[in-house]
Amino acid sequence: MTADGTLDPPAVDPARLPGPTPSSVLRAVSSALGSPPAAVYGVSEDTLAQIERAGGRLARRALALMDERLPWFRSLPAEQRSWVTLVAQAGISGYVVWAKASSDEYRITGEVFGTAPRELVRAVSLRRTVELVRVAIMVAEQDLPALAADEAEQIALRDSLLRYSREIAFAAAEVYAAAAETRGAWDARVEAAVVDGVVRGEDIGTLSSRAAALNWDPTADTVVVAGAAPTGDRADAVAAVTDWAAKTRRSAMSGVHGDRLVLVLAGAAPPEAGVESLFGEGPVVLGRAGSGLRAAINSAADALAGLDVAAAWPDAPRMIDADDLLAERVLAGDARAAARLRASVYGPLSAAPHLLSTVDAYLAAGGALEPTARNLFVHPNTVRYRLHRVADLTGRDPWDPRDLLVLQTAVILGRLAATP
Repeated sequence: MTADGTLDPPAVDPARLPGPTPSSVLRAVSSALGSPPAAVYGVSEDTLAQIERAGGRLARRALALMDERLPWFRSLPAEQRSWVTLVAQAGISGYVVWAKASSDEYRITGEVFGTAPRELVRAVSLRRTVELVRVAIMVAEQDLPALAADEAEQIALRDSLLRYSREIAFAAAEVYAAAAETRGAWDARVEAAVVDGVVRGEDIGTLSSRAAALNWDPTADTVVVAGAAPTGDRADAVAAVTDWAAKTRRSAMSGVHGDRLVLVLAGAAPPEAGVESLFGEGPVVLGRAGSGLRAAINSAADALAGLDVAAAWPDAPRMIDADDLLAERVLAGDARAAARLRASVYGPLSAAPHLLSTVDAYLAAGGALEPTARNLFVHPNTVRYRLHRVADLTGRDPWDPRDLLVLQTAVILGRLAATP
């Protein structure tokens, strides 16, 4: 993290995947890693020289075959197609150098692919690289044995080409795997920074730019889940979230903050079954869903505040909605919870005085219907009707003891706020 709050740039640009250059091919295949050079058994120097001279012709044939069999290759710009031509030609020349320097300890390293221009990297993925290599090797296997002096040399050539193509394949896999690991490590850093920013209520502009780097829509609906972090390595906890997200096909970001695991989930729907298994022992609190990363900040604040007071409800289910802990949060000094109770519960009641007076009488009677009706001089069915209206307006059921506590807390808070 730099002084202005931005992330340090990655050591390797994850958007710039490694790719071959002609010079790097020749340089890489010219460097053996072990014993002294020893030519491929059964292939003469004259044959290898003919192969080297045929490099341009074979590269053009490989290019024509790529153009015929690979539709995506035909759509490449002329500059990229010419660059691939040079690489194919260098690969043939590289085989000659490899053949002269082959040994049991020799391996083609990732340098065989050098560093490709950014534009070509975006066009040629790992899957497409495999397709290109397959075509090039097929052309070499078809044409090179014809340059052999006799049948025995043809067999030796085919065998050496098989080993050469194997080494090229391993080198390609190594390069793309390293690139994926680099990209994965960078993504993990950015993801951790986004989740940390959500928890700390960071500037929304900074959050949005970081989230966009992860292809996360900063305007999409989000919901935050918080709970105790599982025991063990933090990286394992985050990896488990990634696996769960892949299985449920729901985008998720996660981070471990102290002893807590925080999940930012895409979508307003509650998390899918099994999310509790990602957390350690204890309650798991679900914040309120909302639109965009600004709502994610509020959702995280609700979830963490609920987690702070969840112990006050011993019989709570493992997964708790943060709004089900509003009364406990108010008692713990949560101003956000108090404001929500005043707005969502006391506000609708104060706009209907007969309902507010009914709630007052009902609370005074200890939640008993008949005494409430007598004190209000109305029929019990009238009280029952009014209480149903209270439930409709506030979402709190007066017949449920916990919701009745919320109603009482909201009335107290509302009247305190109205007191001059």
